[in-house]
Amino acid sequence: MARNEENYEALIESMETYLKEKKYVQAREAIVDLEPFDIAYVMEALPEDTIPIVFRLLPKEIAAEVFVELDTDSQEDLIKSFSRAELKEVLDELYLDDAVDIIEEMPANVVKRILSTADAETRQNINNILQYPEDSTGSIMTTEYIDLKTNMTVEDALKRIRRVGQDMETINVMYVTDPARHLLGYMTIRDLLMSEEDQTVEEIMDTNIISASTLDDQEETARKFERYDFLTMPVVDKENRLVGIVTIDDALDVLVEETTEDIERMAAISPSYKPYLNTGVLETVKSRIPWLLLLMVSATFTGQIISSFEDALAAVTILTAYIPMLMDTGGNCGSQASVTVIRGISLDEIELKDLLKVIWKEMRVAVIIGCILAVCNFGKLMLVDRLLLHNPITITVALVICLTLVFTVFAAKLVGCTLPILAKAIGFDPAVMASPFITTIVDAISLLIYFRFAQTLLQL
Repeated sequence: MARNEENYEALIESMETYLKEKKYVQAREAIVDLEPFDIAYVMEALPEDTIPIVFRLLPKEIAAEVFVELDTDSQEDLIKSFSRAELKEVLDELYLDDAVDIIEEMPANVVKRILSTADAETRQNINNILQYPEDSTGSIMTTEYIDLKTNMTVEDALKRIRRVGQDMETINVMYVTDPARHLLGYMTIRDLLMSEEDQTVEEIMDTNIISASTLDDQEETARKFERYDFLTMPVVDKENRLVGIVTIDDALDVLVEETTEDIERMAAISPSYKPYLNTGVLETVKSRIPWLLLLMVSATFTGQIISSFEDALAAVTILTAYIPMLMDTGGNCGSQASVTVIRGISLDEIELKDLLKVIWKEMRVAVIIGCILAVCNFGKLMLVDRLLLHNPITITVALVICLTLVFTVFAAKLVGCTLPILAKAIGFDPAVMASPFITTIVDAISLLIYFRFAQTLLQL
């Protein structure tokens, strides 16, 4: 049931009243029909000491789904409040990949309690997944899938689905393996339902399989979901043995996480994997200050350039007034190019081999944009600055400013489109080469261009 903010506020107020007056039946009825995400949202808006009470009011199947949607701090508090039996009930209802995600976020003492409660098979599966590298496909897969054999009939396959499907994360897609678990093909529940009962799985299965390896980068796997419109994808080891599947919800989580990480890097912030409101002030400072210190130091080069041309500025003081405009325009142009290229890199649209194509395109764009900005700026200098504001703008000074604008835009586009591609080629995150660094570099270049034109045309 969809709710807007006003409905949420009214529901939260009602829940607070029910809990205060110990009307637990009414509290349960008020939220039990909501989606798990909405229940978690309401729970986290309630006083902290009431969250365990509300959680215990929920049916165990719904409670497990709600538990996954809660933030890490709320999950940790709940685990600490659970009895051993309650914790086992929640773990039994969780899908394996969700359990792994929760364990990865918990402190060691909480992890120890979770693993001690899980049964031997679950504990082994969790440990197997935790051994994969942090950003690998193996770390986000689940081992809960339905596998079929080639000699099964449709009737046999349907019986197997009814027998084990309840505990699987999805039954929409099933995978066909040989006795050694090598992946041979796949089929959908639709394929089964539309086939004759005496047909074999081998006759129906599709052998055109797109799979991921356990050691593939998880973002690369998530991009395959986007490219092929998958709901699930099989995960195989080096011997092409089926070891798990990745589902669309996990792929979306990866894309959101990676996009957030890129945005933070582009803003010169060390990536944080906690929600903003759950991140402490000191932790936020630690993620931002190293980059700001680095950029502050690198910006001293800009100051040195201005200092070295003090005589030129003293001779024609009006030049000083247009430094911010030139630097800002260059920085903005560089950022436009870099953001566009970084997006292309992240979507696998741009590779190192495309560098010359990208440069050629951005250079043409730069010439057109630079000329348009220069013409408009020349008109503004002559009509507004000179006639209306009575600034001492001569034709030569205006020419210096406008020529600088053209060359600054050209240089900014060149820097903005090449640095991310080169960074990717040598193993750096292209997002690091976004706005802050490129702006700092372009600022220095624009000042050098500006003062060289001033020295040449104004004979300073």
